[in-house]
Amino acid sequence: MLLTLSAVSLGIWIFLWVGWGGFWKIEKNSVPDEVCSWPSVAVIIPARNEAEVLPATLPSVLSLDYPGEFAVVLVDDGSADGTTEIAQRISSEVGRESSLTVLEGKPLPAGWTGKLWAMEQGVRAREVHDEEFFLFTDADIAYPPEKLRQLVARALKDDLDLVSLMVRLRTDSFWERLLIPAFVYFFALLYPFSRVNDSRSRTAAAAGGCLLVRRRALEAAGGLSALRGALIDDCTLARRIKDRGRPGGGRLWLGLASRTRSLRVYRSLREIWLMVARTAFVQLRFSLALLVATVLAMLLVFIVPPATAFLGAASLLGSPSSAAWPYGATGFGAWALMTRTFFPTVRYYGVPVWTAPILPLTALLYTLMTIDSARRFVLGRGGMWKGRTFQGESK
Repeated sequence: MLLTLSAVSLGIWIFLWVGWGGFWKIEKNSVPDEVCSWPSVAVIIPARNEAEVLPATLPSVLSLDYPGEFAVVLVDDGSADGTTEIAQRISSEVGRESSLTVLEGKPLPAGWTGKLWAMEQGVRAREVHDEEFFLFTDADIAYPPEKLRQLVARALKDDLDLVSLMVRLRTDSFWERLLIPAFVYFFALLYPFSRVNDSRSRTAAAAGGCLLVRRRALEAAGGLSALRGALIDDCTLARRIKDRGRPGGGRLWLGLASRTRSLRVYRSLREIWLMVARTAFVQLRFSLALLVATVLAMLLVFIVPPATAFLGAASLLGSPSSAAWPYGATGFGAWALMTRTFFPTVRYYGVPVWTAPILPLTALLYTLMTIDSARRFVLGRGGMWKGRTFQGESK
């Protein structure tokens, strides 16, 4: 039985290594050349209680070095910490009052999530201006000056409907160093970037922290109202655009950012746990059958290799003539491949190398977060974020 489990696990890791879109590779993104004509862009920032991060992030958005016209709309989604006043003060301090519009968000309608409703209000505010692109960005994202220019240039050069960046997340605290690189790794495992970027593949995903979308593609996909109840709004939008963004399907691009950063702080295990538990069960379409299958798959793929490796080694130490070496060897082989595929992400984030071989422990924590996500939704406490609870919809 142990030999069978370890052999199956090794077979899975060999397949993931050679046949799963190179999900583990960290590709260096080429910067597109300049373009002749720069279309107008509306930058939409949904913000709820973001007074702590705005002084470090909003100036970078207002100071983007973009040759065309761009306007910034910050939608204050019921903040209680002075988000509106701080945003207005920042725009005055950097001399960009005319570039920023701050909207006081309207009450949340039934069936909408807070973030999507704030984004929708930003889009509606720019209807008469008819910008060609929207850049949806989280309030905690800080940009280098050239980033908007690069995003638009990529969209124009490659005729893309949606361009998205997985921004660089913080890895300063112990729990961030342990869990955040694995979060990005698991995302890429679930949505290999090369398949997202292949118009022939049905794989669709996006990272909602930095998401540039053509207005016409958004409208063809039904607008934001078509996904108003989605908790995983970025991937839901990507799916709809790839399916309906144009005749024959929309075109996506997803990549990793090095200088575009999230300043969101996760000081404890609990904060990261709640972030994952908010949407993990949504990703499983609220299916208990999928939850069981996912837990079993995580155990087989991530836990069986080190378990059989240690059991095999212990048996051999106790009895050199033991027949345990086959499952011990296959366990070590699978564990080595697992570590090898994770190492580029570890190196990209500059976290200690010891976090690579303990990926099974990290995977176990994420498995427990997923189980807890299901528990929360069953108890009616799913989708909790910034004082609101959303049960969400499976899209």
